[in-house]
Amino acid sequence: MDTAIQLLRKCCANYVFEPVAIFKKSGDHPWPLVAEDEADLEAQLMDGGHFLPLPKEPAALANVVEVAVVDFVIDQLQGKARIELTRGTERGYPDIELRVGADHFAIDVKVARRATNKKGLPTGRTDSRITLYTGNTFFLHPTIHWAGTFRPFADYKGHIDIIALYTLDPASATRVRDFELVVAEPWKIGSRHRSSTTREYLGAVQEIDRLRNETGDFATQAEFYSYWRKHPWKIGKAVQQQLQKLAAQAAKATT
Repeated sequence: MDTAIQLLRKCCANYVFEPVAIFKKSGDHPWPLVAEDEADLEAQLMDGGHFLPLPKEPAALANVVEVAVVDFVIDQLQGKARIELTRGTERGYPDIELRVGADHFAIDVKVARRATNKKGLPTGRTDSRITLYTGNTFFLHPTIHWAGTFRPFADYKGHIDIIALYTLDPASATRVRDFELVVAEPWKIGSRHRSSTTREYLGAVQEIDRLRNETGDFATQAEFYSYWRKHPWKIGKAVQQQLQKLAAQAAKATT
């Protein structure tokens, strides 16, 4: 587990947030456009009217950030000896499956905006609570292979989160400043609070220093799993039907 975490921390330490804006084909400048370097190209495209700002809405911006981080990690690590990475689906778990030797690790990217006060100064907390897992499906039933996952939750050697922290800059096309990546084990940043009052999500602590230092509400991994698997999660009709189907398939496979 330590090897995978250190590998990801070393990789993420080199990341610089690169999405600049949404590119628009039409512009207002003479052709051909010749640039000396990346900074000059960016400036000319901006001046030429080729850029539309990235979305400010948190969920939409988070999707852009997540794709950029996943692309970077796969690009940096794919091809290294004894390492294999597989991209997850948009709504599946995890975002990346990392294989190191014979061990598989679930890597999930979380995006959180820093909270600010009325003066625009950071409060030291995330604006909303990060969701660690969906509580009523693969987390609650870790030996079942759920749709949208590579393998049962319990089959992973470890689960690791890459947390992307940013401060919203509404005046810029990029929308993002003070970008930071934190690599942490989910149980070590877990809270005793859900991240949603309407969905079956379990949440992380909101203090940013606690995320960086992995000082969540639980002393041990066993305590974290015990607490949240005893939580009275609601099981909707669709989840119940999927659970019954998967249980039947598992029972058939053992007979």
